[in-house]
Amino acid sequence: MTTRAWSGPAPPLRRELLGFAGAGLLAYAVDLALFTCLRGPAGLGPLPAKALSFLAACAVAYAGNALGTYRAARPRGLRPCAVFFAVNLAGAAVQLLCLAVSHYGLGLTSQRADTVSGAVVGMALATVLRFWGTRTWVFRAEGRVGSWTG
Repeated sequence: MTTRAWSGPAPPLRRELLGFAGAGLLAYAVDLALFTCLRGPAGLGPLPAKALSFLAACAVAYAGNALGTYRAARPRGLRPCAVFFAVNLAGAAVQLLCLAVSHYGLGLTSQRADTVSGAVVGMALATVLRFWGTRTWVFRAEGRVGSWTG
């Protein structure tokens, strides 16, 4: 078996995945930083702080994807924003479900188990859902909707 060095432009799916990941990492950083500030110095409770940091992170992720990853799709109006928010809510629900199943269903109640189920397994599954939902329902491209080949 021989391997060939990759030297051309990034294939469309690879470019899309990298752009999506970049926007997601930036959104995650905003979520974490804002939540930490709102819980600490601002003195908000955990639920209002998380709700506000989640909304800010969704806005950052949408802007990053709309202006970067999917700039050629040119979504217009409020519908794409609403659908993007709904897809992100579904991703958050997946993370919570993974945590609930592990903690309450399987009885894995340690801090480590909660972190692995919610922030590792849940985040991985939620990211797959968010990527699929974002490319399929929010930033559609002719001939590409639902296709994993780019």
